[in-house]
Amino acid sequence: NDGTFIKNIPTCKRPRHMAWANAGTQIMVACGDNDQIGVVDVTAGKQVDALPTAESPEIFALSPDKKTAYVSIEEGSQMVAYDIASKKPIFSVKTGAEPEGVLATPDGKLVYVTSEVTNSVHIVDVATRKQVGMVKVGKRPRRFALTPDGSELWVSNELSASVSIIDTANRSVKHTVEFEIPGMRKNDISPVGMLISQNGKTAWVALGRANHVAEVDVATHTVRRVILAGKRAWGVGLGGDGSRLYVVNGLSDDLTIVDAASGKAVKTVPAGRVPHSVITN
Repeated sequence: NDGTFIKNIPTCKRPRHMAWANAGTQIMVACGDNDQIGVVDVTAGKQVDALPTAESPEIFALSPDKKTAYVSIEEGSQMVAYDIASKKPIFSVKTGAEPEGVLATPDGKLVYVTSEVTNSVHIVDVATRKQVGMVKVGKRPRRFALTPDGSELWVSNELSASVSIIDTANRSVKHTVEFEIPGMRKNDISPVGMLISQNGKTAWVALGRANHVAEVDVATHTVRRVILAGKRAWGVGLGGDGSRLYVVNGLSDDLTIVDAASGKAVKTVPAGRVPHSVITN
């Protein structure tokens, strides 16, 4: 929790999104230049397996039972579902160009996928294996966060300096959170990584080139404050007790640790080159 370096784990080429697997004993990582989802054994400290994918996997989400990986395939403009045990594709759904963010609902019924080029969110029904809806959002949508009650889907819009909040019941945008930082141009504020706290009260949004992270009140949809991080704040993770926020900074190659209560950065530690994502257990 204090940012002390433990070890480097060699993986694949261009590791990007990550997720815990196998009861926290493994990490799955999207390998953009290896066309696979790598499987890392945490205790052994090495990659032990891989799930082959189509070209350039970007982001993935696991089904609630952890048996299926839903992967956005940037080059193919599609979302592909893979059976993790057999390593075989189950089905694919075409999306708009440059799909990125993927989120599977806790009940396993729906998968949401962003399309950066078409400024939209695709809604995929897992049972029918078809797109059942599409919602227009801001410019270049990137990532998702779902409120604990499932009523709101938050979407970060990199080129709109905003987050679109979708009402999941009627599948429409109910509110847009706009970000502003005094003395900074709006086109320098580029929201990407995002999460909502377990109690559903707070959203944290990394503001990219603005070098800040925003704290947002989920109930009122208002920005409480913005906190200085490193250069190009890209991904966020929250410690298990919610007291520490971890922000990876892609252009300063480091990790900013923020005290969530005070909203102050308490430590910055080196990370690898161009860090993309952070996960906590």
